[in-house]
Amino acid sequence: MPNTNLLLTFNTGSSTLKIGLFQFDADGARRIGKGLVDFSRRPLTFHLIEGPTAFDTRLEAEGGEDFRAVIAELFEVLAAHFDMAAVRVIGHRVVHGGDRFAGPVVLNDANIDELDKLVALAPLHQPQALRVIRAMKHLRPALAQTASFDTAFHATQSDLIRRFALPRALHDRGIKRYGFHGLSYAFIARQLRNLAPEVAAGKVIVAHLGNGASLCALDGGESRDCSMGFSTLDGIPMATRCGTIDPGVLLYLLGASGRTLRNLEEMLYYRSGLLGVSGISGDMRDLLRDKRSEAAEAVDLFSLRIAGEIGRMTATLGGLDGLVFTAGIGEHQPEIRAAICSRLRWLGLNLGADENSSNAPVISTLGSKTRAFVIPTDEEQIIADEAVSVLSGE
Repeated sequence: MPNTNLLLTFNTGSSTLKIGLFQFDADGARRIGKGLVDFSRRPLTFHLIEGPTAFDTRLEAEGGEDFRAVIAELFEVLAAHFDMAAVRVIGHRVVHGGDRFAGPVVLNDANIDELDKLVALAPLHQPQALRVIRAMKHLRPALAQTASFDTAFHATQSDLIRRFALPRALHDRGIKRYGFHGLSYAFIARQLRNLAPEVAAGKVIVAHLGNGASLCALDGGESRDCSMGFSTLDGIPMATRCGTIDPGVLLYLLGASGRTLRNLEEMLYYRSGLLGVSGISGDMRDLLRDKRSEAAEAVDLFSLRIAGEIGRMTATLGGLDGLVFTAGIGEHQPEIRAAICSRLRWLGLNLGADENSSNAPVISTLGSKTRAFVIPTDEEQIIADEAVSVLSGE
C-alpha cells in the first residue's frame, strides 16, 4: 500500500468525539493529526491538531440524534488540511462487543445489527458510536469501516472472574462481568513490553484514571480481572459515576425513596462520583486546587477505593510486580499517585518523590519491590492498527 493511504479513527465517548488521522501502509499506521468535538459545549467546536499547529473551527451543525450533518462538516474542515479522497478506512471504538465480538471486525450490515442488540448493555456509549457509524455509512457508503471493542481485551478472563453470584440462568443470558477500557489496556501492555519486558511478563495492575476510570489486572500481558464489570458504572469512583455500590441502596432508591428508573440512571452516571461527593466538581484539577473539606474528602475517597481495588486484584493475580498509571489523572496528577501508593507500601511499593513529581516513566525507587510506571495511553493507535490488520485480512 502506498503512503498516500489515510485512515481515520473515531473514538466516541458519551459526550465527546475524538478523531485520529493516520497515514498507513503494510507496516502499520502513523499518526499525522488528531481532533476533538465536545458535544457538551455549545456552539460545537472542532479542535484539530496537525503537527505543532492547532486549529479551532466553529461548527454550524447542532448534533442531536442524527450525526450526519456533524460528520459531513467535519470532513469539510479536514479537507482543508488533508486529502480526504485518500481515506481508505474508518476505524471505530465501540465500547461493548458482548460475547459476540472478541476482536476487531468489518462493519457490514449484519455486524451493525448485532451492535444494536448490545445498546441496553452500554446505554451511554453504544448509541453514540452507532450514530457515528451510520452517519459515515450515509456520507461514504463505499468506504470500509471497522470496529474495535473495549470489551474484547478482557475475553481472556476466566468464567469464575466474570461470574456474579446470581442464578446461573442470568449468567447464561449475558449478565456477567465484561470489563472495559480494553483498547487502553492493550496499548499499555504493548508499551510496557518495550519499557520493562521483565515486568510486563509478570503480574501487573494498570490504573486507567480519567473522567471514566478503571483498573485492570494483567498476567503476562493478558487481562485477568477488571474493576469495571457489567457496566461502565462499576468499580472505582469516577468524575460523575458512582463506582461499586451496595445494590440495596438502589432497591431503596427505587422503592421507599420513590425515584424513577430514568432519574436513578441520571444520578448514577452524571451526579455521583467526585462531583457527587464534593458537590463542587467532577474534575480532579478543580478539586486539588479547592481548599474546602468536601473537595479533600472526594480526593481521599478516590485514592482509598483505588488502593483497595489494587489490593483485591493483587489477590486475583497472586502477587504484584508492577503498577502502571495512565489516562488524564494517572499521567498528570502526582498527588493522586502518591496518595494511592502511600496505602500500598505493604506491597513493597515505594515512590521516588522527584520521579513522581516530574511524571517520569518510572516513578518507583530502585529498591522498590513493586515497580511503578507512568505510561501515556493511546486508544486511537490501537484502533488504527486493528483497522489496518482487518483491512489487510480481507
